[in-house]
Amino acid sequence: MSTDICVNLANGQFADEEVTILERAFSVGVTHCILVANDLASSHFLANWTIATAADQGTRRLPICRSTVGVHPHDADNLDADWLDQVRSIALMPNVCAIGETGLDFNRNYSTQINQRRCFDAQIELAHELQKPLLVHDRDSGGEVAARLANANGGLPGVVIHCFTGSEDELECYLKAGYYIGITGWIADQKRGTELRQLVQRIPLEQLLIETDAPFLRPQNVPVDWHLANNLSSRHKRRCEPAHLPFVIDAIAASTRHSPEQISQATQKNAERLFNLEP
Repeated sequence: MSTDICVNLANGQFADEEVTILERAFSVGVTHCILVANDLASSHFLANWTIATAADQGTRRLPICRSTVGVHPHDADNLDADWLDQVRSIALMPNVCAIGETGLDFNRNYSTQINQRRCFDAQIELAHELQKPLLVHDRDSGGEVAARLANANGGLPGVVIHCFTGSEDELECYLKAGYYIGITGWIADQKRGTELRQLVQRIPLEQLLIETDAPFLRPQNVPVDWHLANNLSSRHKRRCEPAHLPFVIDAIAASTRHSPEQISQATQKNAERLFNLEP
């Protein structure tokens, strides 16, 4: 049993393939998926999608799916006046288990930093109000994400730093705060993942979570002919899927003293605890 805590199922790369993609994931032991939103449109889509498919998940052999609601920092410049009311409304729908993806991205700065801060702070407050965990994006914030989370004064029921690729100091700060750390296929990247392969050894099993961030960050340890073995066309050759989660687990195991089974079991328990999932 494994839980993929970040699947971007609303991404256009998955259009009209949502069910078959999740069936493939279930066939390799992915029993739960957190479907992550990044704007209001994807928040609405995913909340309604989980409701529509919940009744026949057993007959279709799909992972149990829960969704998030939130606005990514890239979209902080493009919000209507009532955006937070919409987020709150969706957050109260069945199967919505967390607020996010939210945070700060000072690397690309697709939205102004002042609007990113306003958007992030509002979602931190909402998570506190509704007592839902936060799924957080932090890229080159220079410690601002950690500082703004700390201002919640411990009132948050849980935080996961999604797709962690930060520094040793940032990792130690997040671990000390008691947050979960999400590890993606980045760890299998032979060039970019070098530092992460060292840092993952510092993450206690009880604070580790695993994710694909599909369709992004396809792990480099996925066989090049994986798409052919699964009867997929060449256009899927570079796409990441939740069925690649076992390769993330293997890459973590190769960098730590833990077996794939230990990683799978521990992260499953962590995901159940954080997102209040059915065991």
